Amino acid sequence: MTTTAPAVTKAPDTSPGGYSHRQILVIMSGLMLGMLLAALDQTIVSTALTTISRDFNRPDLYSWVVTSYLLTSTVTTPLYGKFSDLFGRKRIFQFAIVVFLVGSILSGLSQSMYQLIAFRAVQGLGAGGLMSLALSIVGDVIPPRDRGRYQGYFGAVFGAASVLGPLIGGFLVDQASWRWVFYVNVPIGLVALVVINRVLKLDHVKRHAKIDYAGALLLVSGFSLLLVGISEIGDAGKVTGTASAYLVAGVLLTLGFVGWEFKATEPILPLRLFRNDVFRVTTALSLITGAVMFGAIIFLPQYMQTARGVSPTLSGIRLLPLLAGLLLTSIGSGQLISRGSGYKKYVVSGTALLVVGTALLTQIHVTTSFWAISGIIFVVGFALGLFMQTTILATQNSVEMSDMGVATSAVTFFRTLGGAIGASVLGAVLIAQERGTAAANVAAHGAAKGPLYAFTAGMDRAYLWAIPAAVVAFVIALFLREVKLRSANTPAAEAVREETPEAVGML
Repeated sequence: MTTTAPAVTKAPDTSPGGYSHRQILVIMSGLMLGMLLAALDQTIVSTALTTISRDFNRPDLYSWVVTSYLLTSTVTTPLYGKFSDLFGRKRIFQFAIVVFLVGSILSGLSQSMYQLIAFRAVQGLGAGGLMSLALSIVGDVIPPRDRGRYQGYFGAVFGAASVLGPLIGGFLVDQASWRWVFYVNVPIGLVALVVINRVLKLDHVKRHAKIDYAGALLLVSGFSLLLVGISEIGDAGKVTGTASAYLVAGVLLTLGFVGWEFKATEPILPLRLFRNDVFRVTTALSLITGAVMFGAIIFLPQYMQTARGVSPTLSGIRLLPLLAGLLLTSIGSGQLISRGSGYKKYVVSGTALLVVGTALLTQIHVTTSFWAISGIIFVVGFALGLFMQTTILATQNSVEMSDMGVATSAVTFFRTLGGAIGASVLGAVLIAQERGTAAANVAAHGAAKGPLYAFTAGMDRAYLWAIPAAVVAFVIALFLREVKLRSANTPAAEAVREETPEAVGML
C-alpha cells in the first residue's frame, strides 16, 4: 500500500503586519512620494524667490512665499493626526495629497505676488498631512520591531529632499521657468495617489466622536500668530513692536488652547500623552533639533551663492556630502535597530555628534576650502541620520494604536515648529551681526569682499548660538527611556513598562 505524503504548502513571505515584503515596498514607495512632496517644497522655492519677486516686482513680499507655506503646514499637522485617528488614515492622506496638488497648480498659475502667497498657503494646508500621515501609516502597516529598516528610508527621503530642493529649484529656474517649481509636483502626486489607492488596505473602526472645533481654532490661531511674530523677527533682524504684539497674542491663545484641551471631550492634542515620558522626551528633542537642523541647512545655500559666488544649481551640488552622511546613518541605523540593537544609543550618539557638527560650522569662512566644508557638512548629515527617524520609532512604540496618528503628528509638528523658530531666530542673529560688522569688514577687506566677510561673520555667530541648543538636545537624549520594540501592532501598555537591559545600563 502506497502512502502519499501530504503536499507542503509554503507559507507566504509576509511581515507580522500581514503584508508581504513586496507589498510593503510598493506601499512605502507611495508614502515616500507623498513625503517627498512636502519636504521638497520646504526648500525648492528658495532658489526661485529672486526670479519670482523680480517678475512680480514685489521684493518686499518674497519672504511670505515661504512663510505662508510654512505657517499652514505647521499648524495643520496636529489636526491631520487627530482626524486620521478618528476617520482613517488612508482617506485623510489622499485628501492631503489632493489639496497639495491643487495648491501647486494654482501657485504655478499665479499672476501676482498676493495670489502666489495665498496659493502657497493652500499648498501648505495639504503638506501638513503628508509627512506626519506617511509616518503614521508606516506605524499601521509595520510592527515596531521591523519598522526601523523601513523608516530609515523615510529619513533618507526627507534629508534628500531638503538638500536637493535648492538644486532642483535652481535647475528648473535656469532651464525652464519658476512656475515649474510648482508644476513638478503634479506627476509625483498623481503617482502617489494611484499607488496608495490601489495597494494600501487599512482596517479602521469608525468612531462617532465630537470634533474639537474650539481647540482647532485656538491651536491654528495661536501658533499662526507665534510663527508670524517669529518670522517678523527674522525679516527685521530684531524684535519689533509688531513682532512683540504677534508673539504676546500667540502665547495667550496657545495657553488658552492648553487650558481648553484639559476639558475637551475629544481633544486635538490629548495632553495625557505628555504623561508618557518617552513622548515628552521625543517631542522636546524634535523641537530643539528641528531648530538646529533647519538653521544648519538654510544658511549653507546662501553661503555658497553669496560668499562663494556659485550658481543656485552648483550650490545644491555642494550640499551633497550632507545628504551622503544622512543617507548612510538613516538607513544603516534603521537596519541595525530592526536586528535588535536598540535605539537609544543612536539618539544619544546622534545628538552628541550634532554638537560637534554645529561647532564645526562656526569655522566656515570666506576662504574655507570646499573639501573642508564637505567634511563638516558630512558630519552634520551623519548626526541627523542617526536620530531623526529614531525619535519617531520610539514615539510610535510607546503609545496606543488609537493615538498613533496624533502622537506621530505631534513629533512632526514640534520638529517643524522648531525649524521655523530656528530659521527666524538664527536668521535674526545673522542679520544683526552682518549689519554690525559691515563697516569694519569693508574697511579691512575692501568694498568688493567686505560684504562677503560680513555675511560669514553673521553666519558663524548664528551657528555659535545654535551650539547651546544642540547641547541641550544631547542632555535630553540621555533621559530617553528605551522601551522594548513590540513584535506586533498590539496595545502598548505592557510594552511601555518593559525596558531592555541595554536601556537600564545606559540610565
